[in-house]
Amino acid sequence: MALALCAAALTYVFTYRANEVALRAQLDQTLILTARAVETEIARFGSLPGIAAEDARIRAVIAAPGYTANVDEANRYLAKIGTYSGASLLFLMNENGVTLAASNYETDLSLVGRNFNFRPYFKAAMQGQNGRYYAIGTTTGEPGYFLSTPVTVGSARGVLVVKVDLTPLQSTWLSAGLATAIIDQDGVAFLSGAPEWLYRPTLGLSPERLARIRDARTYNGVELVDAEAILIGPDRARSANGPMLIRAHPLTDDGWTLMAGSLIAPVTTTSILSALGAALLTFLATGLAKIANQRRQLVALRLRQNALLETRVAERTRDLAHEVQARRQTEAELRAAQEGLIHSEKMAALGRMSAAIVHEISQPLAAMEATLAAAELALPAGDTSKPDKTQNRIATVRGLVRRMQRTTKHLKSFSRKEQGELSLIDIAQTVENAIELTAPRAKTAGIAPQFTLPDPPLYIRAGAIRMEQVLVNLLLNAFDAVDGQTDPQITISATSDGTKTTLTVTDTGAGIDPADLPRVTEPFFSTKITGEGLGLGLSISQAIVQEFGGQIDITSRSGQGTTVTVTLPSPQPIGPA
Repeated sequence: MALALCAAALTYVFTYRANEVALRAQLDQTLILTARAVETEIARFGSLPGIAAEDARIRAVIAAPGYTANVDEANRYLAKIGTYSGASLLFLMNENGVTLAASNYETDLSLVGRNFNFRPYFKAAMQGQNGRYYAIGTTTGEPGYFLSTPVTVGSARGVLVVKVDLTPLQSTWLSAGLATAIIDQDGVAFLSGAPEWLYRPTLGLSPERLARIRDARTYNGVELVDAEAILIGPDRARSANGPMLIRAHPLTDDGWTLMAGSLIAPVTTTSILSALGAALLTFLATGLAKIANQRRQLVALRLRQNALLETRVAERTRDLAHEVQARRQTEAELRAAQEGLIHSEKMAALGRMSAAIVHEISQPLAAMEATLAAAELALPAGDTSKPDKTQNRIATVRGLVRRMQRTTKHLKSFSRKEQGELSLIDIAQTVENAIELTAPRAKTAGIAPQFTLPDPPLYIRAGAIRMEQVLVNLLLNAFDAVDGQTDPQITISATSDGTKTTLTVTDTGAGIDPADLPRVTEPFFSTKITGEGLGLGLSISQAIVQEFGGQIDITSRSGQGTTVTVTLPSPQPIGPA
């Protein structure tokens, strides 16, 4: 049943599309032939206004409109031209739009004396152009295609108009059963082989278009306000017998469109019948295949059962192997975490030991510095060279001792647990302290960080010790990055725009792999293949900076170095100094 339904659906879709394409092609051919017929009919009268306007009798009326003999001659001339050419009407108007002579001057519906200055074809001719306009006659009540041409005799002007009857085309379409229509520039069908389309808009008419049609009396006596639109979709139109597929083709220079349609019902019926046939054939073929397949199933049932059992055993074996592998991986991760914790505890113990050692050696260093100062004062005065050499050596040793004292002072403050209060600190002093703390590592790397003092000095609201810890971590990472590089450089800069203060540490090291860059601030993540470090430096630094209300951004390119930017809010002034 499912296959039959699928076959029916596919057959319906393909048949419908194929028939629709064929119907479109048929309608396109109909449009081409119909368009040629319409254009031929219009072209037959295209030059008639210009030829008739050159006649001396017409020009005489324009030159002297009050002379009765000239008007009579013009009336007879226009009537004769209308009889020979097959035109419905020919009439001559003065520059005010009043008809001076007409081919129907002897009938009850004579146009002589009537004013048509509201018609667009009259306005076009008065502007020196040939006018073309389709409308229903306000006097005769019969539709027609009006062709106008200007007539100028000296300073006098007039307009000669030829009205062409196109309803024979409509009669031909009706007799042939062709749903064909000509749509004007406003979207109204004025000729149609489908009676329900005549004088109906293809779409809804805007108030502006309705006003323009009403002012020109284009469809005199026809109410277009509540007229039902023809189109019900992009290529669908309504008709008395159901929806139609339509095709359109541009026609003439007047903005007309030729539209042809054909009922969709035959296409739908053919597609449904084809779908039913395909479903029946598929159902029969599937039934025969089902019977043959049942025999093969009976023979292969036992084999499938054995194969299924073997497959289940193999799957269970694979599951067990995966469980063993997962357990081993978990055990390895636990061991690695345990080793990391042990190493972390060792580093913490080493830090406590370092703090104790610093405390113990600070007093001997102070005593050494005092002893050396006393020895320097006790040197005998004189100009001999020996005391000078001794004094220089004592001064050198005192300088080294003071340097050790500064180092131990920084280490003591760095190891001291800082309170949570924040204070204004000088960025330059913090950077210099961090550089001095990392001086041994800088000496080992053979590089001195370059720091330009900001002018004027920059201050931030933070914890001095924790900010030094952040900078120490960043500098140690930079030293590791430039290790082994040619012409290594580490630069530190500080800037402020008034609202935020930026501290940047840049190195020319190997850079960070793009895949590792999003993870460098994760705890215990490290790219050092030697196993040095716990991968906590950047994570701790990130937490400290976020506590100060700032953030750390890291940009890096492989082989070009890394830039770490610490952004902190600038302190706001309390008031005028």
